[in-house]
Amino acid sequence: MHTTSTAKTPPEAAPERAALRKARRIVVKVGTRLLTGGSLDVDRRYVVRLVGAVAGLWSQGRQVALVTSGAIGAGCGRLGYTERPESLPERQACAAAGQVVLMKLYAQAFRRMRPARAVGQLLLTRDGLAERHRYLNARHTLEALFARGAVPIINENDTIAVEEIRFGDNDMLSALVATAAEADLLVILTDVPGLLDAPPKLNPHARLIPTVPEITPEIETLAGGADSRLGVGGMTTKIEAAKVVRASGIPLVLVGGHDPGVLLHVVEGRRVGTFFPPRGDRLAARKRWLAFTARPCGALHVDAGAREALTKRHKSLLPSGIVRVEGPFESGDLVALSGPDGRPFARGLTNYASGELEKIKGLKTSQVAKELGELPFEEVIHCDNLVVL
Repeated sequence: MHTTSTAKTPPEAAPERAALRKARRIVVKVGTRLLTGGSLDVDRRYVVRLVGAVAGLWSQGRQVALVTSGAIGAGCGRLGYTERPESLPERQACAAAGQVVLMKLYAQAFRRMRPARAVGQLLLTRDGLAERHRYLNARHTLEALFARGAVPIINENDTIAVEEIRFGDNDMLSALVATAAEADLLVILTDVPGLLDAPPKLNPHARLIPTVPEITPEIETLAGGADSRLGVGGMTTKIEAAKVVRASGIPLVLVGGHDPGVLLHVVEGRRVGTFFPPRGDRLAARKRWLAFTARPCGALHVDAGAREALTKRHKSLLPSGIVRVEGPFESGDLVALSGPDGRPFARGLTNYASGELEKIKGLKTSQVAKELGELPFEEVIHCDNLVVL
């Protein structure tokens, strides 16, 4: 029982997307508006069609994880709300009720597929993934589920998440899951055809941008705000997600998901939605975690020469290049690096605490021992523990 058919005449093949046909591990994210149809309940028929499309990819020998929104929307109706509540405790209560509904629907739908598949639920928060051992635990769980032919179904743990650790309608969550799972492709199903060259509400003739080779300031200005009573994400969070996966060597396709069968066209490399190709080589797993998942404890501001040495010559950071320290943080903590313009450009694990760096910033390595009484490390951040964003 698979429902993966789309239009009789498939979209044309896109040569630049040929590599997508080889994708063996895929993360699919589906948004609240698709799952609820804009109502205060889950569209059960849509869930069945989505599950059919995902099962169809599994039948091709691909492994697919599903990042799902919709828990709050699903719980609103169950708890008697007529619109999405504003307060955090009420939204968390809706999420608690909605998670039960969502997982039951997914489990039942996958059980009816041929072959039937088990599902496994992962509830994650940004805080949890920022801790290295929890991040690795989540990664190992994904691997174990894939190994057993089970479908990982991931959502933010809305029942305990607070505003400052939310992912934003799961767009960023799907990007972090794709990096943790070593995915070959991230597909974000949304209620618009893809990235458009103008806001559709302002310009009904807005056209789809088929490929975004680079995320420029102009591309970022095209991202609009959230447009849903039930969802919290907008195009902005999708662009941020694209930045993460592109830098991790993973392509992303942002595509209209009213017909989930579009997933088949995506993996066939056809010209649907907006394609964000990966940027260069894939970062090593540990550096992906440093770059996008872990949370910096402080910041170091460096001069132009240090920035050039780090970004262009892949050197380590020395005390002489540091002009300002933002703390407090300890030795071994993750810190962000900013250049003269104040914009973060890298992250790394510091060998020195903030108090020590206040004393040695701007000094040559030969002067550090005199100031501290010893020279524990020549580098403030070794190049092996640094990642350029």
